[in-house]
Amino acid sequence: MLLAAALAFATALSPAVSHAAPKPWNGRYQMLTYASQKAGTSPAARQKEGDFGAAFTLATTCSVNRCVATVVDGPRPGNPTVPWPTRYTWNGSEWTTSYDWLWDCFLGNGNQKQWARATSWAYYQPQPDGSLRGTWHTDIAEGACRGSVVMPVAAIPA
Repeated sequence: MLLAAALAFATALSPAVSHAAPKPWNGRYQMLTYASQKAGTSPAARQKEGDFGAAFTLATTCSVNRCVATVVDGPRPGNPTVPWPTRYTWNGSEWTTSYDWLWDCFLGNGNQKQWARATSWAYYQPQPDGSLRGTWHTDIAEGACRGSVVMPVAAIPA
């Protein structure tokens, strides 16, 4: 009886992280960015762009109070300033990532791109069908593309 009471007390004091432990984000996923639906305050948000994506393999590792899903296979970003590999941290309800980089601002055909400091963050929320859906948000700090760009994203088992 005393043991049962001690176990019940210990369970009640367990950190919330164990209660909200995620299903590991493992395996191959088609990661999609719906650029055709982008919005925001940056002039870049109004530039026409097609949706894009690629297949990536992710592997999750968890410690006592933190789970991180890391891209372990897939194409590197075309922009060399984007950190690699991408790591997503579980926050109790979704996988999140954030990073600082340089946005390559398109200034029209025949013009050189303008590089601008930017901060991006994305979240992917698990869905009942096994996919993950969310948003990618970038704040561009300077230059001709200064402002925000927001796009829906998805990860679909491949």
